[in-house]
Amino acid sequence: MKSKIKVSVVGGSGYTGIELLRLLISHPNIIIHQITSRHDAGKLVSDVHPSLRGSISHTYVDPAEAKLKEAELVFFATPNGIAMKHVKELLENGVKVIDLAADFRIQDVSIWEKWYEMKHEATDVLKKAIYGLPEVNRAAIKDAQLVANPGCYPTAIQLALVPLIKSNLINTETIIADAKSGISGAGKKTETPLLMSESSENFRAYGLTGHRHMPEIEENLKAITGSNKIKLTFIPHLIPMVRGIHATLYVDCIKDFDPSVIFNQYYNDELFVDVLEPGSCPETKSVRGSNLCRLSFYKIPDSNRLVVLSVIDNLVKGASGQAIQNMNIMMDWPESTGIDLSAIYP
Repeated sequence: MKSKIKVSVVGGSGYTGIELLRLLISHPNIIIHQITSRHDAGKLVSDVHPSLRGSISHTYVDPAEAKLKEAELVFFATPNGIAMKHVKELLENGVKVIDLAADFRIQDVSIWEKWYEMKHEATDVLKKAIYGLPEVNRAAIKDAQLVANPGCYPTAIQLALVPLIKSNLINTETIIADAKSGISGAGKKTETPLLMSESSENFRAYGLTGHRHMPEIEENLKAITGSNKIKLTFIPHLIPMVRGIHATLYVDCIKDFDPSVIFNQYYNDELFVDVLEPGSCPETKSVRGSNLCRLSFYKIPDSNRLVVLSVIDNLVKGASGQAIQNMNIMMDWPESTGIDLSAIYP
């Protein structure tokens, strides 16, 4: 096994791109080859992002001039619709690809095109894509050349549901997902609702008529169960903090069981899922800057309703950290390499 591989990052100036660089810098098995940015091409990465001063000496390369085929693995931390234009050529040249956007998360092309409102340009390689949720698809990820990194909401929500659904313990047609995200989940945009003066001391729901992550969650839960009987009521909210996702799941149990046993058995060997004591309330700050998902649960007395609480850092386990976790699996490295990080506190 080679000790180091060349890795390039396409879209290295957005929030997920910068978080990816922060984590890759200390990864012992990679060499960062090129970092692209259309807007910042020709500028030193450390000049654009002073947080990386002294850690990285690269200059941003224009995507049109990038030599992506020289890398052994390429991360796309780009807007939706970019990776699908380049993936086929990379795969044909033996390059492994991890897409942090949504181009390959949904296998049903008609559903993808409906929700993302563009034509899919890589349907011929779509079937090769493996959905990169390690706690579910680890074996397939290991042999994959193309990995679709899950969305942040889907990561938090699915990790809360998978043990219950796999054990056929809940009604899969009455699932309610009430989820909140920090502002960085919207990306690096200069839109009025995301300005500090607009979002500070404010709390609001959005996407009431539907959110792009809903079909992603439903399709992958259907793949797990082998059944089409998955119906999700999903309402996302924006909260006035930078990082973090808090998902509260309400499910109806169809059997008597001990949630503690189910969750602890399923996640017993998982490095990045921490199951807390029943009735405890995981906090977003407890995972900030880490690749952890923390879960807890509460059975409402005298009812069949179970509440499951799930928290992650949307930029780490919900994006860049999970992407590196997937890379480690693909390269047959210890899964925690470069991402075995404690949360940042306070």
